[in-house]
Amino acid sequence: MARKKKQLPLLENITITDVAAEGKAIAKVNDLVVFIPFVAPGDVVDIQLTRKKHNYAEGKAVHFHKYAEERAEPFCEHFGICGGCKWQHLPYEAQLRYKQKQVLDNLTRIGKIPLEGIQPILGSRNTTFYRNKLEFTFSNKKWLTEEQVASGESFNCMNGLGFHIPGMFDKVLDIHKCWLQDDISNRIRLEIKNYCLQHEGYPFFDLRNQEGFVRTLMIRTTSTGDLMVVVVFFHEDIARRESLLSHIAEKFPEITSLLYVINGKCNDTITDQEVLVFKGKDHIVEEMEGLKFKIGAKSFYQTNSLQAYELYKVARNFAGLTGNELVFDLYTGTGTIANFVARQARKVIGIEYVPEAIEDAKVNSALNNIGNTLFFAGDMKDILTQEFINTHGRPDVIITDPPRAGMHDNVIQTILFAEPERIVYVSCNPATQARDLNALNAKYAVKGVQPVDMFPHTHHVENVTLLVKK
Repeated sequence: MARKKKQLPLLENITITDVAAEGKAIAKVNDLVVFIPFVAPGDVVDIQLTRKKHNYAEGKAVHFHKYAEERAEPFCEHFGICGGCKWQHLPYEAQLRYKQKQVLDNLTRIGKIPLEGIQPILGSRNTTFYRNKLEFTFSNKKWLTEEQVASGESFNCMNGLGFHIPGMFDKVLDIHKCWLQDDISNRIRLEIKNYCLQHEGYPFFDLRNQEGFVRTLMIRTTSTGDLMVVVVFFHEDIARRESLLSHIAEKFPEITSLLYVINGKCNDTITDQEVLVFKGKDHIVEEMEGLKFKIGAKSFYQTNSLQAYELYKVARNFAGLTGNELVFDLYTGTGTIANFVARQARKVIGIEYVPEAIEDAKVNSALNNIGNTLFFAGDMKDILTQEFINTHGRPDVIITDPPRAGMHDNVIQTILFAEPERIVYVSCNPATQARDLNALNAKYAVKGVQPVDMFPHTHHVENVTLLVKK
C-alpha cells in the first residue's frame, strides 16, 4: 500500500524580506529560509509549504494579510501561471535595483575580488513588446487553472497554443495575449490556432504519445519591418499544410519569410531539420548602427534588439579600440559583436561552437563589406590553444560572451597565457562570471562593471566587466 504523502505545514503571517535567485522571494521563519514566487518584499502572507529540505523550503502564498507598499499591478492575464515575466508585480525601478544588487552580491561574494567602476544598471527603454522572437507549442493537453478545475465546467476542447508550463513537459498554457513581442505576433498565433480548430485534420500535437499534425510555431520580428513565421508539422500532409500556410500568407501580407519544417523526431528542436520556404525569403535582416545582420530560422540573435545595441556599445567602449588591435571574440555566435567592433580594430577573430552560426557570421561580414574578420567553428577549449595564439598572434583585446555555464577552465588558462591588455567579459549569469573573474584575478584587475537589463519583468540580468592586465 502506498504511503500517504505527509501534509507540509502552513506558515501564517510571514513577512517577505528580500528577492532571491530565479525570480523568487525570501522569507525567514526561525532558521528556515523559504523561497516563494510572485510575492514582493514587504508582503505579509500565509505560506503553504510545497517542499521542505533540511535548511530551506519552498512554498506558495495562499493568503495576503498585507501588500508591500512597493508593488505594481500585473498587466498580463497569464501572470502567475505562465513561466515568464515573474516580476510584473514589482515596479520597474525596483526590478532594476534588485538586478543591480544581484550583480554586486555575486561579484563580491563569489568573485571575492576588488571591484572598480561599478555603473548603475542600464534599464530597457521598452519594458513590454521588447522581444524579437517567440516560440509557441501546439498541445492537445492545455493547462487548466485551479479556477477552471474548481468551476466544474466541462472542457470538450483541450487544444492549446502557447508556452510550456514550468516543470510540465507535455502541458501548455493557451495564451490569449502575450506582452513580450509586437502585437502582430498575437494576431498571427490566434489566427493559426483558430484555423486549425475550425478545419478538419489539424490535430494538435500529443507530446506524450507522439502523435498529431501541428507541432510548434516560431515568430521573429525585426526593427527593419521584416517578419518571419515558421510552422513546424509532425508529418507531411501537402493539402492541409498548403491550405494553412496559404491562409496565413493571404491574411498577413506583411510576412516576408513564411517557412515550414517537417519534424518527426521525439523532440521539438529544429537545429538538425531542413527548413523549407513556402513564401518569401529564407531569412530576415536586422540592422544595427548601419550594419545589416542576416537571420535565418536557426540563427541566434539577441532577443531584445534595441537593448542589444546598448549592450554591444558598452562592450565596444570597454574594449577601448584605436584601430590597431587584434581582437579575439570568443563565443561569437553569428558574429554580431565581432562585426560590430571590426571597423574600430585591425583584425577580429571569432570562435564559436555551432558551425551554422559561423557560416552566418561570415555572411554578415560579407553583407557589410567587412574584410578584417576571420571565423573558426569548434569547441572553444579545443580551438583556443597556445598553438592557435602562436599561429594567429597574441590578441590585444579578448571579448568573451560565454553561455550561462561560463568559461571552461582550459579557456581561462589559455586567456591567461595569451595575456591580452584588456578582457571584456559579457555575461548572462553574474554567478558564473564572478567565478571566472576570480580565476582571472591572478593577472587581471576589474576596472569596469556595467549591468544591463535585457529582460524586463524577469530576474535575468546581463553584466559587462572590463579587466585590465595588472
